[in-house]
Amino acid sequence: MQRYQWSHLNRQQVGAYAEYFVKMELTMYGFQVYETEVDDRGIDFIIRFNELPFLEIQVKSLRSLGYAFAQKEKFKIRDNIFMALVLFKEGEAPSLFIIPATAWLEPNELIVSRDYTDLKSKPEWGINISQRNMPILEQYQFENMISVIRGEL
Repeated sequence: MQRYQWSHLNRQQVGAYAEYFVKMELTMYGFQVYETEVDDRGIDFIIRFNELPFLEIQVKSLRSLGYAFAQKEKFKIRDNIFMALVLFKEGEAPSLFIIPATAWLEPNELIVSRDYTDLKSKPEWGINISQRNMPILEQYQFENMISVIRGEL
């Protein structure tokens, strides 16, 4: 079996892989990673670099182009909250993006705010991943965001 055959994993396995992948990437850059006991507030884990304030991380994953979201009541817009997005493309290593929650203060084609008037769904902050939006997403590539989340910028 070849490596990176994401189609062989179910949704739960992909989500677990994404969460561990993000934790290990952050650890490689010197972050301390702290587990949350219960994920009922939209936060998967907490990180800290040196003596800087703690940051809260919510992990989302997609196997292809599409849409990922977090409920507004759980994913608050604050300076210390980030969404880690892991994109899985069959046969390739995962791609990691770190998006600050404050990005949703200025929605665009990629970063969207949805308030459903029919109340069939709860209001959500979304990420609309398409080929057209990939250039916008690139600014949030993990390597580009490390200095931001380490407080170096």
